[in-house]
Amino acid sequence: MLKTVWFTQKDSANGSAMLLGGFDGLHLGHRRLLSCAKQSGLPVGVMTIIGGKAQENIFTFAERERIFRENGVDFVFELPFAEIKDLSAKEFLHKLTTEFAPKLFVCGEDFRFGAGASGTPETLKRAGQVRVEIHPLLQMYGEKISSRAIKALLSEGEIPKANALLGESFFLVGEVVKDRQVGRTLGFPTANVLYPKEKFPLKQGVYETRVCLDGKTYKCITNYGARPTFDNAQVLTETYLDDFAGDLYGKTLKIEFVRYLRPVTKFSSVDELTEQLKKDISSVRILN
Repeated sequence: MLKTVWFTQKDSANGSAMLLGGFDGLHLGHRRLLSCAKQSGLPVGVMTIIGGKAQENIFTFAERERIFRENGVDFVFELPFAEIKDLSAKEFLHKLTTEFAPKLFVCGEDFRFGAGASGTPETLKRAGQVRVEIHPLLQMYGEKISSRAIKALLSEGEIPKANALLGESFFLVGEVVKDRQVGRTLGFPTANVLYPKEKFPLKQGVYETRVCLDGKTYKCITNYGARPTFDNAQVLTETYLDDFAGDLYGKTLKIEFVRYLRPVTKFSSVDELTEQLKKDISSVRILN
C-alpha cells in the first residue's frame, strides 16, 4: 500500500508539485528538480521506491526521510515496487492522480514508468491531466549524475567524487552498539554502528569521517569492514572520535565520510595496529 510521510503541518497532497523518479536520496540532479518544484509555490512531494530491483540503496529509508526533511520537502510518497512493477503506464499515472490530484509533475528527461518502462515524460504530457516540467540531465566527470554513478564511486572508495555528485557527504546513521570493546584497550575507544544490509556497501577500508555531537564536530577515523587482526569477519563500522570523552552506547550517530585512507589490513601484532591507528588519526589532524 502506498505510504505518505508528511514533514510539515499540511494534511493533504492535493494541489502539490510532485517529483517523479527513484529518489534513493538527493544528488545534484535531484536537487535541481527540487529547486524547480519549490519555485511553483506548491507543497512539494518526492517519490521513492520500496523494495526495487536494486535492493541496496545509497541511503536507507530512514536516512532518505532525513535528507528530504532537511531539504524542505513537504512529503514523501513511498511506492512498493512489488505493487507497481506490473502496472501499465496508464494505470501508474491513474494511481498517482487519484491518490494525490497534483497540479505539477517535475521529472528528468530520462524518467520512465509503467511495465516495461513504457511511460516517458512525453506520456505524462500527452495525458494532459497535470502540468509537466521536464528537465535535462546534469553531467559531471564525463557522465550523467545518477545513483549508478555514485554507487560506482563508492565501491572504488572515491568518496570526494561521490560527495560532489551527491551535493553533500555520503553518510551512515545508526545506533551505537556494544561490541568487543577492544579499541579502548588500545587507546582508541570506538563507536560501533552496524551497516544496514539494504544500504549500498562501501569499499572496505579505513576512512576519514566526521561526527557532529551536541553541537561539536569531531574529526574521526572509521574502519568499515572485517577485523582481520583479531580474526573477526563481521562487517560493521568502528569510529574513533578524536578528542571525545564519554559514553556513546545507545546514541544515534550520523557518520559523514570524507575520504578513503587505506585498505583493511591484518597486522602481525596489536602494537603494530596501534601504531597504524596513530598514523591514521595524525593524518586527519594535520591535513584538515
